[in-house]
Amino acid sequence: MKTISILIADDHEVIHNGIEDILKSYDDLVICCHAYSGKEAHEQAVALKPDIIFMDISMPEINGIEATRLIRQENIHSKIIALTQYEENEYVLQFLGAGGNGYLLKNSKRGEFREAIESVLNNQRYLSYELSHNLLNSVISNGIQKKDEKEVHLTRREIEIIKKIAEDKNNQEIADELNISLRTVETHRRNIMQKLEAKSVISLLKYASQKGLIDL
Repeated sequence: MKTISILIADDHEVIHNGIEDILKSYDDLVICCHAYSGKEAHEQAVALKPDIIFMDISMPEINGIEATRLIRQENIHSKIIALTQYEENEYVLQFLGAGGNGYLLKNSKRGEFREAIESVLNNQRYLSYELSHNLLNSVISNGIQKKDEKEVHLTRREIEIIKKIAEDKNNQEIADELNISLRTVETHRRNIMQKLEAKSVISLLKYASQKGLIDL
């Protein structure tokens, strides 16, 4: 039976003991080394080239994301699984982007550790159940939001008029400054409000500010 070597990188002794307790029931898993900082994790990974690295995100000297990036720069092919308390999507994406293969939370069930190890050794990404659910919901929500967003096209003249409105000019003043008729200004203004579905000048200016057309 081929043994799987494991490096544990975390700055808390209790975590090392907890992982050892979880993995000791599997005869094919062997903990080959303990690291207590990101720098030490990088050094041990280069020296030992373990099959699996459990990597905490928050560690002294360098964090787990940077340690993962450095290990990948050394062309080390160890499978790296984050084991952390950080469940925000930002951390997940940063870790995977740095070369991580899986992401577990420290409150993950015992069985998830084995699933994570087997998945990454089969060249598959692994996210804990909770993270998979959160990330999927985030992707779906962002997709729906983008789908619902309407692309509004404003003409050069309409943008000019919006800028004049932001300067607190009335319709006649805008007509005089742009050398167009009052009726034309009124028509443009009505069209702008309809395009943006704006019910007031305040909402009109808010949109223009968000799009960088004006500076409030």
